[in-house]
Amino acid sequence: MSIEEFRNEQQFITALYEHLDELRCQAERAVRGALADAGTGLQARLERDVLVTEQSGMLSALNQGENGLCFGRLEFSDGRDHHIGRIGIRQDDAERTPLVVDWRAEVARPFYLATGHYPMGLRRRRHITTRGREVTALHDEILDLADTERTGYEGADADAVLLAALDAARTGRMHDIVRTIQAEQDRIIRSPHRGVLVVEGGPGTGKTAVALHRAAYLLYAHRELLAKRGVLIVGPNPAFLGYIGEVLPALGETGVLLATVGELFPGVRATGTDRPGAAAVKGRAEMADVLARVVGDRQSLPQDVPAGSGEDSSVVPEPALEIDHDDYGTLLLDRTMAHEARDRARATGLPHNLARPYFAFRVIDSLTEQLVDRLGADPYGGPNLLGPDDVAQLGKEIATSAEVHAAIDSLWPHLTPRQLIADFLADPTHLSPRDAELIRRAKDAGTGWTTADVPLLDEAAELLGVDDSERRVAEERERLERIAYAQGVLDLSLGSESYEFEDAEKEFLAAHDLIDAERMAERHEEADHRSAAERAAADRTWAFGHVIVDEAQELSAMAWRLLMRRCPTRSMTLVGDPAQTGDEAGCGSWRGILEPYVGERWELVRLGVNYRTPAEIMDVAAAVLRARHPGFEPPRSVRSTGVRPWVRESGDLARTVAEAVREGTPREGRLAVIAPRPLHGALAAALPGVRAGEEPDLTRDVVLLDPRQAKGLEFDTVIVVEPADHEPSDLYVALTRATQTLGVVHTGRLPQGIPT
Repeated sequence: MSIEEFRNEQQFITALYEHLDELRCQAERAVRGALADAGTGLQARLERDVLVTEQSGMLSALNQGENGLCFGRLEFSDGRDHHIGRIGIRQDDAERTPLVVDWRAEVARPFYLATGHYPMGLRRRRHITTRGREVTALHDEILDLADTERTGYEGADADAVLLAALDAARTGRMHDIVRTIQAEQDRIIRSPHRGVLVVEGGPGTGKTAVALHRAAYLLYAHRELLAKRGVLIVGPNPAFLGYIGEVLPALGETGVLLATVGELFPGVRATGTDRPGAAAVKGRAEMADVLARVVGDRQSLPQDVPAGSGEDSSVVPEPALEIDHDDYGTLLLDRTMAHEARDRARATGLPHNLARPYFAFRVIDSLTEQLVDRLGADPYGGPNLLGPDDVAQLGKEIATSAEVHAAIDSLWPHLTPRQLIADFLADPTHLSPRDAELIRRAKDAGTGWTTADVPLLDEAAELLGVDDSERRVAEERERLERIAYAQGVLDLSLGSESYEFEDAEKEFLAAHDLIDAERMAERHEEADHRSAAERAAADRTWAFGHVIVDEAQELSAMAWRLLMRRCPTRSMTLVGDPAQTGDEAGCGSWRGILEPYVGERWELVRLGVNYRTPAEIMDVAAAVLRARHPGFEPPRSVRSTGVRPWVRESGDLARTVAEAVREGTPREGRLAVIAPRPLHGALAAALPGVRAGEEPDLTRDVVLLDPRQAKGLEFDTVIVVEPADHEPSDLYVALTRATQTLGVVHTGRLPQGIPT
């Protein structure tokens, strides 16, 4: 082997990190200087905040991307060569020469796509393995077969780097795959961002990694657009989001919002649990119509017959509300008046709260007309005796009457989403008795909002709307006050000028010559320096530039309504596997999910190679699913460990699992016990340091999960407990989480497909 080759790469890596350290120092000096030198004026503070934000963002990217910064080198047949890395780094020379090319750049594509049959201009592709700042290994691939030069680092196995990464011990956190992106994955990652792209693949095919790297690529390729609107990544549970949370920062991307469906309504975090069957009812598409009818029910008409309403008991008077007015006695808001007002408000097509003023205005007009007729009637049948000014004054008094507004509130109340859904769940209407009983929940139950409630809250918010007229009036009042203040400042500056040389041409410009009061006021508004992701998390109406959904097959029809509102452009990447659908509210087919929103304007691509699960484990998992679906074909595993899954029958479940954990916990890596939730208490008591009923800490050596919590995760060793008690799709998930070893512990029967 050429020691010189190795030394040259080490020298390059050393110089690269020295340059990185200098960039970091420059950024830190800039931040310190800005904090020390900024003036006290508002404009100076804003300029300081902008600089600090920019430099802090650069520092974050440099710090996060430092580990394994450079992982490859491309040598082209025309003499060009480029080092490839997680983030792009340039020299400080006049040409800003690239030291490391970002893996997302077009020139880096041959690193992932070139083959001997299609070299893409390459003569050699080098993989560089580092630990910290030290080069530990080189692996060269010859792409130009006519080139006879050799370095001594050529490997017979072209997949050596990939297999080494797959065999590495897990840490409880997902790592990026920029060193090992495969050709089929690269094509998906760089696919155009417009429209809906569905990425389907079985366990271990890298769906999640592809989705995350696609997010990083889109942010790189469409920076101006997506930096403003942001990217939303939706995951199945908080543990999963914690598991993937370090991938994008390591690639220099921090402006992404990661959330579960239960976190997508500002101010609400789903912590409750639905009863069996309730989530399926709440998730149905027809719930949108049900809630629309529930809102319609709150736009009511007078129902009560007024007391003392006629001597002839055979005549039933029209229902009306009696409104006691201090000055003018009793006013009657009858059903006809209310019906006309309701029709007028509904005709606007506005949401409930926004249409409410139209209802109120018509009611006030009708009551004013009633009062005018009463007070201004000519006893001799002539025209009304009240003039326009009198009518206007009466209308004003009606409009400011607390009793009148109380009557309006009783017929068309102002509602909030939480209030509406809490009332509906306490007394479900427009549902079958069985469905109503499934979702019924008392207001004081104390269980908290559930994930299935959040799409209902979002739907309610759409139906109700937000009447922000008072806020807008207040904002306009504040804006005018700022302008008035600014004008006063300008007037003072004008008044301070010397008029000694009135007729002489001024040599100096005053403040009012450069800026008017309105522009001056705008400059002094407090700027919002939150990132797009931070602002989006607080704004239900935020429209993201792109949305990525992991485990997309699990989402209900109502959850899809929520997500489609978050992305009006329908620029989305959905990843999932219908064979792993475990949620009872899941839609079941991509066409069923997408057709109502995009018709045929979506594309389906499939990943068919399993990089995680060894063939021995995949054979067992596939056999379990084939017992119910004979035609099922699993993804093809790229490796085999020679270790077949073991199965143990036990009379003392907790003890056997504890023994298996002691024997099987890897020296490096992670072990997961996946069991039905009712067994967690007993198992946790037998496993030191393991707790039940909490979101798992995936960085611990041993974790206890149920199959739903395990979705999207991977561990070196997995022990599946009581497989017969799992739903088939959940069992399939549990059996495919291991990268090295799988064990099964049971007390009774085994599902078909698991060897005895």
